[in-house]
Amino acid sequence: MNQVTKGSDLHLPLPSEAEHQCSVLTTHSLATPSSVVRPAILVVALLTGGGDKPYALGMAAALTSVGIRVDLIGSDDLNVPEVVSNPRVNFLNLRGDQRSEASPIAKMRRVLRYYLRLISYAATAKPKLFHILWNNKFQLFDRTLLILYYKLLGKKIVLTAHNVNAGKRDSNDSWLNRLSLKIQYNLSNHVFVHTNGMKQELISDFRIPAGKISVIPFGINNTVPNTSLSTAEAKRQLGIRKDNKTLLFFGNIAAYKGLEYLVVAFAELLKKERSYNLLITGNPKGSKDYWNRIRQAIARSGIGDRVIEKIEYVHDEATELYFKAADVLVMPYSRVFQSGVLFLGYSFGLPAIAADVGNLKEEIVDGETGFVFTPRDSCDLARKIDKYFDSELFYDLEARRAQIKKYANERYSWDKVATIITAVYLDLLRSTEDRGQTDDTGGADNR
Repeated sequence: MNQVTKGSDLHLPLPSEAEHQCSVLTTHSLATPSSVVRPAILVVALLTGGGDKPYALGMAAALTSVGIRVDLIGSDDLNVPEVVSNPRVNFLNLRGDQRSEASPIAKMRRVLRYYLRLISYAATAKPKLFHILWNNKFQLFDRTLLILYYKLLGKKIVLTAHNVNAGKRDSNDSWLNRLSLKIQYNLSNHVFVHTNGMKQELISDFRIPAGKISVIPFGINNTVPNTSLSTAEAKRQLGIRKDNKTLLFFGNIAAYKGLEYLVVAFAELLKKERSYNLLITGNPKGSKDYWNRIRQAIARSGIGDRVIEKIEYVHDEATELYFKAADVLVMPYSRVFQSGVLFLGYSFGLPAIAADVGNLKEEIVDGETGFVFTPRDSCDLARKIDKYFDSELFYDLEARRAQIKKYANERYSWDKVATIITAVYLDLLRSTEDRGQTDDTGGADNR
């Protein structure tokens, strides 16, 4: 965990630009800038899967800011002014409507229609490089036949693996899942991950060469509206007393999120003091059995009057209400490498209390951006929550929010993401050109 000296200013460690550039050159053995002939126009297809709007928009903006032209393959959700008004973005709404209230038959029709459009696009697409941000609906097909189709068309494939093996994380792994992942990782020319732990998992579990993997920061979420809404007003809108200590659990509700440990810890806190509120905001992922068990635990503990449940998908426009009403974000996860929720919280200047799993410990500066607790230990979680509300971080929260936002915008800058990714793009395209020249020369020499 990063540690710094406490004080009125937030002295947070940031990687130097020189170190950042050096690591990129070492990883990919790139030539010096003067020896690299950069294409007049670099064009890349970004395949978003139609979702994860904040990440897709952040990536598109980062790439176009350094002169790259982007074919953005998306859905209605990405049909927004910052995309359609960007002269370097060619927005292709192949996915269309993704509303969940459609009938099963309508959903099947629109997914099949999307795949036909995607296959047709790939056959005539000008970009030589396809960057897959997320797979589509049929994971097995995407990881095997679809990526093989792209390869047969002569495309270079770059993949961002936000989860190396989500099946392993969610306790529903299988040999077929692992096989399909192995095929996708091996067929990809390069893979981006967000932590060193994820890189090591790719190497150990899937035998992917280290030189084929790059670690990139998880770009800060700068697309969610952040208005002048105050903490006091946000609490008022949610029916929370302005002086109540408010904990936020935000995002998908699934077993690996460890919400049961937070419920137990919260019940312990209420035994000492009743001025707490727990705000649970998100949507059950997959089966609702897990969420039903959580609700039963809340009822048995007699804490229902202190829990506010917003069990629904939260649209971007409503997100700030919850992060501004909260005094701290709690991430009681039992299995995870990294989480975009932490960086979303940082974008609002909200401190976090997170389980020591995956890379979360490395992303929290102790006492300055939050605290870390022992995973699956409700007692330790309760102690860290109590410690937080008795710390300078909480007492000076409004000032600290601005410092945390500044820290996050520098550490998780999309500019850094674009620097690493652009170097990989150029390296892959240069290797293609070099092989083409070798083939031409070899043909002449061997006649």
